[in-house]
Amino acid sequence: MAQSKTYAERAALHPSPVAARLLSLMHTKQTNLCASVDLTTTKELLELLDKLGPFICLVKTHIDIVEDFSYEGTILPLLALAKKHNFMIFEDRKFADIGNTVKLQYKGGVYQIAKWADITNAHGVTGSGIVSGLKQAAAEATSEPRGLLMLAELSSKGSLAYGEYTKQTVNIAKTDKDFVIGFIAQNDMGGREEGFDWLIMTPGVGLDDTGDALGQQYRTVDTVMKTGTDIIIVGRGLFGKGRDPVVEGARYMKAGWDAYLNRST
Repeated sequence: MAQSKTYAERAALHPSPVAARLLSLMHTKQTNLCASVDLTTTKELLELLDKLGPFICLVKTHIDIVEDFSYEGTILPLLALAKKHNFMIFEDRKFADIGNTVKLQYKGGVYQIAKWADITNAHGVTGSGIVSGLKQAAAEATSEPRGLLMLAELSSKGSLAYGEYTKQTVNIAKTDKDFVIGFIAQNDMGGREEGFDWLIMTPGVGLDDTGDALGQQYRTVDTVMKTGTDIIIVGRGLFGKGRDPVVEGARYMKAGWDAYLNRST
């Protein structure tokens, strides 16, 4: 069953400061749109986000594809844009290793993800140690609160993330109510009867396209909101195929918010 409480009601009660901040931001800004910006240069990334910033609550990055990455040249301006436009940052790292390894990957290396990304995500394939490893890294890297999403379901054709895998991933999420804030999923993951209020973020959302040549499958905004989504993740629908990101950002922002209001009434 889809979440019936409003974003504001959930923000007031949420045990995670990251989730509470995001839900409050969504309520205030009246948007549940996350922009997925898979661009390969810092200039493209920052220019696009300056256009999309007014319409989004969250940006989803793949920072390791940015060819000219530097902390000073890429991350500091990104943080400035997040502050300017009031959105949060989700690095779509998809950690998938043992606890000690992901701790090192999250905290250090070239990207220092824990230092600047409000949210990251992980597969459940290696077990609950991945949660404790990432949580330790966040605590050591920064005094700022951080949140983790578990990958419960994927939008790509032929995905193995379903059934028992999804069930066990949900069980891993239950090991930490503060750090694990929700899921990348196509459906509601429940948990409310046990005191969990998980955020559901759904990729593969489109108003125009039905898929691509590499296995991505798109569902409409109304469809995903009815099956439990809190935040719609949109990438190429905002800027691909010569689309105007300002026009499409406003369009998806309205579509997402209208679908949320319809669900809440």
